[in-house]
Amino acid sequence: MNENKSNINWYPGHMAKTKRQIEEQLNLIDIVYEVVDARMPLSSKIVDIDDLIKDKPRILVMTKYDLCDKEQTDKIIKYYEGIGYKVVPVDLMNNSNLNDLLKVTESIMSEENKKREEKGLKSRNGRVLIVGVPNAGKSTLINRLVGRKSVGVANTPGFTKSLSWIRINKDLELLDSPGILWPKFEDQEQAHILASFSSIKEEILNLDSIAIFIINKLYELYPNLLEERYGVTEIDEDYIEVYDTIAKRRGALTRGGVADYEKVSNIIINDLKNGYIGKVTFDRLK
Repeated sequence: MNENKSNINWYPGHMAKTKRQIEEQLNLIDIVYEVVDARMPLSSKIVDIDDLIKDKPRILVMTKYDLCDKEQTDKIIKYYEGIGYKVVPVDLMNNSNLNDLLKVTESIMSEENKKREEKGLKSRNGRVLIVGVPNAGKSTLINRLVGRKSVGVANTPGFTKSLSWIRINKDLELLDSPGILWPKFEDQEQAHILASFSSIKEEILNLDSIAIFIINKLYELYPNLLEERYGVTEIDEDYIEVYDTIAKRRGALTRGGVADYEKVSNIIINDLKNGYIGKVTFDRLK
């Protein structure tokens, strides 16, 4: 085993198509819910989002707030608020802060309708575009807002395939969109963080490389969680001892008692994705 931080790029055709479709529908949109993952609130923000949504009012909806390191994520929330964003963190497992999101939405729509009335136009129901990177929690957010299962949910990127309108209540409609990235990752650290939290399709990734990236991040930022979950206190040059330790701890051994390295990589990635390692945030303000 060795660290091979191979370059990651994933921009399938449907993402370019989604961007074109959003541009075509933009004149119908009043507000944008820009969904980011609270465990990677900088890395999961779409790089070219401003080119896509122009000057539409937006709310930064921070999903998976229950899974993040709140101390670190709250610093980034303050940073976003300091540069003018409205930020609403949400815990979709316990439906917390959804009313806050609806109140902020209602306040923005009230302002939008005042502008319409000043132009002699009738007020109208709010139309909200929901946009974010793959696997950021858009579909779960919609289902919580609707109060029933209106859209499918999968813990894999690329599950939602097309734009679709969904009525939330008598005053609000949402335009759901497939997860989108950007054509080229200039920052490979950002790309690896996205891959670590399953925003990039696993089929195109070197899973050993991603698992080792996760181990290194935990060693750097959360050594206590790395030790608690896996019994790892030091990192060796070729990661053999690390993988052997995790294999023994998690039962990832072949019949001959040899570590199954592929299984160990999958365990690390799935543990992080599902929040089993603990509450973590991989982004830091520079």
